[in-house]
Amino acid sequence: METPKAPDSPDREEEAAVASDAAVRAAEAFEPGEEPGGDFSPGSQAGRIARSTAFFSVATAASRVAGLGREIVAASYYGVSGPMSAFTIAFQVPNLVRIFFSDAALQPAFVPIFAEQLDKKNYREAFRLASTLLLLVTRVLGAITALFVLVAPVVMPLFAPGFKGEILDLTVTLSQVLFPILILLGVSGVVVGILNSYDRFGAFAIAPLFWNLTIILLLVVLAPMFEGQDRIYAYAIGILAGTLVQLLIPVFDLRNTPFKFGWSFEWRNPGVRRVLLLMLPVTISLGLINFNMLINSLFGSLVSDQAPAAIDKAFRIYQLPQGIFSVAIATVLFPTLARFAARGEHGNLRATMANGMRQILFVLVPAAAAVLVLSEPMIRLVYQRGEFTPEQTTLVATALFWFAFSLPTNGLYLLQTRTFFSLQRPWLATGLAGMDLAVSTLAAWLLYKPFGAGGIVAGTGIGTTAAVIAQAAILRSEFDGLELRRLISTGTRITIAAAALAAVSFGVWDLLDSALGRGLGGQIVSLGSALAVGGAVYLALAKLMKIAELEQIMRLLPSRR
Repeated sequence: METPKAPDSPDREEEAAVASDAAVRAAEAFEPGEEPGGDFSPGSQAGRIARSTAFFSVATAASRVAGLGREIVAASYYGVSGPMSAFTIAFQVPNLVRIFFSDAALQPAFVPIFAEQLDKKNYREAFRLASTLLLLVTRVLGAITALFVLVAPVVMPLFAPGFKGEILDLTVTLSQVLFPILILLGVSGVVVGILNSYDRFGAFAIAPLFWNLTIILLLVVLAPMFEGQDRIYAYAIGILAGTLVQLLIPVFDLRNTPFKFGWSFEWRNPGVRRVLLLMLPVTISLGLINFNMLINSLFGSLVSDQAPAAIDKAFRIYQLPQGIFSVAIATVLFPTLARFAARGEHGNLRATMANGMRQILFVLVPAAAAVLVLSEPMIRLVYQRGEFTPEQTTLVATALFWFAFSLPTNGLYLLQTRTFFSLQRPWLATGLAGMDLAVSTLAAWLLYKPFGAGGIVAGTGIGTTAAVIAQAAILRSEFDGLELRRLISTGTRITIAAAALAAVSFGVWDLLDSALGRGLGGQIVSLGSALAVGGAVYLALAKLMKIAELEQIMRLLPSRR
């Protein structure tokens, strides 16, 4: 990721900028996959992280837009109904289990060890490690999937205590249909880890786009073939097919790396044991993080049969800004953080992480401000058609409003968690994830009765904020500082500009909404204009207040000659 020039600021801020520049230059000068005969000249690596981040952000944005299209199509077929809530919980349970074994869990454990072997030029050992993990994951997850299909009628009612009768039966059968995605995503986790270790992020970035497109296609084709509540099975079949496509894309990209798969199953390999030992706290940590959404659905089922689906629909909109940038930053920086940690270069590691934190705030604080003032028109435009009613719009918009508060903190949480993983100290992240879950659960339990779905979502935000503060305190002690003065200064200016964005956006929307009405064209113009004008005001104020992250991000958009 390219860093900004040192701004006109106190000496400590200039030193931080220089340290960030040094971190990036060091990262760009290192190529873990270098082999004799390869073209890894310094010129070919200039701006590698910047290009990777920019491409990843664009590809992720395309995927999120396609995901939004998927949600629009699904909402038009199913609305926020009992079957949709059954699908939401049925999907979340296998999705929670796959978190333990897929890319999110395997990469933090696998990438540092695999990259370490590549750095030492132990290519044969690295390839044996990856091949054994691929075979091990396939066998273990196949057995877990078979077991779950048998015990689903006993397990699933525990996650939907408010569901009875046909809705509960539908939840059980849908979970059995969806659970095989566990195997596909587990294999994908190892494959993506290999690609990322070679700084190849393209296939991983575009695969979700085709996942969404496959689901949309199958929804349109299959939904009319089912009747009544059974129409929801079209969605489940689409998820299965889309997940297979999502695996095949990175598998195909392996041909662009030196990696060679071998059929040897050396599960006693010391590298495999290291990955599994490191993976244990990582999987627990990530499982606890992702358990939050299941907790939301559990409490939601006690509110109404619409609440779990409403929270999930709001979460999909919430993920759009989250995934476009913060996930890109954390994913692209993680191999670099791992290399700095392996070399003991904590100064470069700290500067790289701090730089990523400021960029996340620069994008997600204004995104949160826009969602806070425009949550209802956003939900109305995206979802309100077909089976999705105005009453459901209000319910989902309330959940989205409360999700907005955790946009910036969740982005910081993701990057700081990856930093702990890069240091190969995942038990700290695990403990903090446990604290996050405990605080979120307690807050949701206290708030769901008086405030419904909004209270449940607010509980998640409270837990994440507490965890981010605790993470920052530990990392500040670990690195003997965390560039907090620069972070606070930048964050304050970003917040002022974001407040102006919120005021202008709402004013423009309100004026145009009254003039143009609630037709589809009127909604597109009023909401699009509000976001465009508000965004322009934000960027103008950012430039006026000399927020360096604006110039840094603009450098990720090089002109083509």
